[in-house]
Amino acid sequence: MSKNKPFVPAEDLSKLWRAIIEFDMLQPGDRILVGLSGGKDSMLLTAMLAEIKKYSPIPFELACYTVNAMFAPDFPRQRLQEFCARYGLEHYSDDVDVMAAHARKGGSPCFTCAYFRRAATNRRAQELGFNKVALAHHNDDAVETFFMNLVTSGQLRTFLPVTPLSRSGITVLRPLLYYRESEIRQLVARLNLEPIKNPCPYDGHTMRQDIKEHIAQLNDRYPEIYEHLAAAMRCSQQQELWPGKPDAKELVGKFRAFWQRKQATEAPK
Repeated sequence: MSKNKPFVPAEDLSKLWRAIIEFDMLQPGDRILVGLSGGKDSMLLTAMLAEIKKYSPIPFELACYTVNAMFAPDFPRQRLQEFCARYGLEHYSDDVDVMAAHARKGGSPCFTCAYFRRAATNRRAQELGFNKVALAHHNDDAVETFFMNLVTSGQLRTFLPVTPLSRSGITVLRPLLYYRESEIRQLVARLNLEPIKNPCPYDGHTMRQDIKEHIAQLNDRYPEIYEHLAAAMRCSQQQELWPGKPDAKELVGKFRAFWQRKQATEAPK
């Protein structure tokens, strides 16, 4: 790669700059560890952050980290190291036997995998002296998480652009949140990035995949549903939601107070 040629053209970075500036993602002296899985999203995030590092008025350090979940015997460590070297970045990795952990704990394999990946990444960031971790979640990920939480738990929530973790002291950043997945595919192809195939045995057979397909089907019938779901993730003065559900003690107190009013009005004068 030519020394003077940009890793990512400036016109493709506007949404990244917007997320970084709007959500105050950078502070002087930040050391950011990118969660690099080798997929299209994390490869693009790495290239983008390496590019803006050249010009950012707020200086920051950057490196990459990969969790080898041991789904396949041929972890592409050297390929990932070579990819990072293109951008002058150090690459770190650790082996985490996710399937063995799932066999011990049971439950959802996706939850187990996400939990151990997060824990390993945050622990490694602490050990290496990084104060922030950058993850490659994009806009579709956020909308799908929002819809999945609504459908499966009745909660209006998704992951945040910036998430401080009080226990570890690490702050999680999601700088790609304004990019649609289709945009990322186009950018990855145009930049000649070569994503590594996900070796996860559940890839394409998860609840998230079902939600993704369901939103696409709804979008065929209601063409604005994706934009409306994305808008609903924002705090807004137009929201009209019920008050929070009272706990049992508070509700009993309300009932008693209500009926005591009746007794007070019927009391002899």
